[in-house]
Amino acid sequence: MLDRLRRRLAPVPLAFTVAVLPLRFLSLRGRSRAELEAEVLVLRHQLDVLRRQVPRPAYIETDRAVLAALSRFVARDRWPRTFLAKPATLLAWHRRFVNQRVYRAKRRRPGRPRTEAHLEALVCRLANENPSWGYRRIHGELAGLGYSGLGASTVWDILRRNGISPAPRNRESTWAQFLRQQAASIVSCDFFTVPTIGLRHLHVLVFIHHATREILHIAVTDRPTARFTTNAAKGLLMRLDDMGATIKFVIRDRGEQYAPDLFDHVFTSSDIRVIPTPFRSPKANAICERVIGTLRRECTDHFLILGTRHLHRILDEYVSHYNHHRPHRSLAQEPPYGRAEDHPTRDPRAGPIPILRRDVLSGLTHEYRTAA
Repeated sequence: MLDRLRRRLAPVPLAFTVAVLPLRFLSLRGRSRAELEAEVLVLRHQLDVLRRQVPRPAYIETDRAVLAALSRFVARDRWPRTFLAKPATLLAWHRRFVNQRVYRAKRRRPGRPRTEAHLEALVCRLANENPSWGYRRIHGELAGLGYSGLGASTVWDILRRNGISPAPRNRESTWAQFLRQQAASIVSCDFFTVPTIGLRHLHVLVFIHHATREILHIAVTDRPTARFTTNAAKGLLMRLDDMGATIKFVIRDRGEQYAPDLFDHVFTSSDIRVIPTPFRSPKANAICERVIGTLRRECTDHFLILGTRHLHRILDEYVSHYNHHRPHRSLAQEPPYGRAEDHPTRDPRAGPIPILRRDVLSGLTHEYRTAA
């Protein structure tokens, strides 16, 4: 029963207990002196009884606060007779409550406000989009955006809290990053073979532009010599001049047919750098490998090739379809040259519209357009 009562009284706020004390004092003023003295004697006797039975009573936090406050109104020499707790314990309670009051007052003081959530998101965005930027570089960028009140140390703290290094080391870009950054100025080339009906193998040299995925030039031969690749390189440069395109890099493999003194010299004389791929690394020329796979699956694997002229005619027709009509996922389902006509978005519930079909490669594939 006592434990249950103690648990119910434990959460009573100290302010409520202190507010009740004056009412208790007022109730004592209405009593006679003899009655008060008799009650004091009773309480002292009960206190002696408790001292004999309970050597160490349990106090809750509210009890400690009330007894420490009332001890100031009782003479020090009478403390051992009046209180169950020792005088040193009463003084310790009093010091602890004073320290807690000072600590709470310090905590209520206004401190440095927390950085707004949108600013933290902006700092993290700049760091993620620019991995080589340190906290000083990000701080300067924020100052240019008008957030001059944000300190560099605050940027450091935000990055650390979000698991981002405030001072990243300068890292060399990977091959994939280099290709993405320089896609508009890169042309890659590679060979693939096509068997003929006479059991010979024809060699096809393909040049493709990385940014637009356009097949720029195709050359066919039965003997892939250095002179052939050099003439194909010259034909590519003539095509680039007609287009007005600016190319800085040409990617090729390390085959013997690419003679550095012939093939590479055609490009270096035009300030174009030739980059050989690493040995046995087809992924370094992945875009060209991908388009070669497309040429095989959608064109050459479906024909019995008679000779060089026959293969050249088939490839020319398919390349025209590839560049002008075939959709590409990397180009948001647009062909390299774009659509000939801008078709508006149509409502599927609007009803059917006339669709025209054009056969490509004798009906191997088809192109569709609206009649209107």
